[in-house]
Amino acid sequence: MTTTARSVRIGLVQQRVGPDVATNIDRAIEGIREAASRGAQIVCLQELFTWYYFCQREDHEFFKLAEPIPGPTTDRLAALAGELGVSIVASLFERRAQGLYHNTAAMLDADGSYMGKYRKMHIPDDPQFYEKFYFTPGDLGFLRWDTRHAPIGTLVCWDQWYPEAARLTALTGAEVLFYPTAIGWLPDEKEEYGSRQKSSWEIIQRSHAVANGVFVCAVNRTGHEVLPGSEPGHRGIEFWGGSFIADPSGEVIAQAGQEEEVLVADCDLSLVDAARTHWPFLRDRRIDAYSDITKRFRD
Repeated sequence: MTTTARSVRIGLVQQRVGPDVATNIDRAIEGIREAASRGAQIVCLQELFTWYYFCQREDHEFFKLAEPIPGPTTDRLAALAGELGVSIVASLFERRAQGLYHNTAAMLDADGSYMGKYRKMHIPDDPQFYEKFYFTPGDLGFLRWDTRHAPIGTLVCWDQWYPEAARLTALTGAEVLFYPTAIGWLPDEKEEYGSRQKSSWEIIQRSHAVANGVFVCAVNRTGHEVLPGSEPGHRGIEFWGGSFIADPSGEVIAQAGQEEEVLVADCDLSLVDAARTHWPFLRDRRIDAYSDITKRFRD
């Protein structure tokens, strides 16, 4: 049996951010333009790319960073998408209503249209990752977006640890999963736990590629961020970069280091069908036996 080759070129924009929102957006646009100049057809930005990762502390002032979606940033990126003929995944702090906010990925297609949004489903609450203070859990479900160049799905950061999220998104027909991300080391923990933390982050996402027969694209921010107004001695978060693209066998076909980088790679989508045919995990699922997955714990 011969499978018709289909290819899409993916771009991931891994960057440091600074204190000025407008400058950060301008630099993200420069990254998208660079990816497009190198042939990228779908470009994904890192999580909450417009400013520092503000969830390091609970501060009501930071709600002022939120914006409606669609809104001014998506309007600007949509125009860019149409100009360049690229699809864009953009992670933003969404102001849905008074007192109601989400961590949201906006989907912009290559014709400049706004396709819709995904709201982050799993919300962490760990030291310096106080996202439950800011974000309401997503309520739009797991979605597929039929962009001009490929059917894709998007999850966000903490979602990447959940095989259920990857599986349900893959079951919609998505062939590429994107994970805009903001993950890094707490400086006091790096020496003891750092290597294992980064390895676990990569392994879990590569496993999603294998289990679902899809490409997985994770784009992480980089740089050492200490929020303005932090208490003396606060050491912030050292984001480790390491953005990567894995094929349906879990092999990493492109990976960034810890510095700023626009990562671009070709993804042969015919490998999705080949992987699912030779490793028929979807065929062999026992959907009749999985009802307990909807329980918190089986006592």
